[in-house]
Amino acid sequence: MSMFSDFKEFAMRGNVVDLAVGFVMGAAFGKITTSLVNDVIMPPIGSVLGKVDFSSLYVNLSEKTFPSLAAARTAGAPIVAYGSFINTIIDFVIVAFAMFILVRQMNRLVSPAPAAPTEKDCPYCLSKIPLAATKCAHCTSELKAA
Repeated sequence: MSMFSDFKEFAMRGNVVDLAVGFVMGAAFGKITTSLVNDVIMPPIGSVLGKVDFSSLYVNLSEKTFPSLAAARTAGAPIVAYGSFINTIIDFVIVAFAMFILVRQMNRLVSPAPAAPTEKDCPYCLSKIPLAATKCAHCTSELKAA
């Protein structure tokens, strides 16, 4: 086989295609979640906490003072943008929770059927014996046919 046909066979396997679709959907879901955090969740939380915009919270590590995070970044000052970090953590928690719910529901749909029993309890000694047994190997009692 040529390298191209080997690659085509690899790429067309179900797992690779599923992974690609999952990656694209995950990227789109990440954008939605980021918008949810930045545009829907954080503004009310910031309002309750005294009209704070979390994305603009930072610690200036230089000796100069700056009126805003954008001004500090423009000046190239060393900063710690912890507000953006808080938004990212909330974003991650929401994505992780959504993925947990999705995987949990998928596992419920795909869970394998329980295996048929291959053993039963001896009614006399309660030892495990094969289903087709007519005599218990442990206590040697005769068993009734089921």
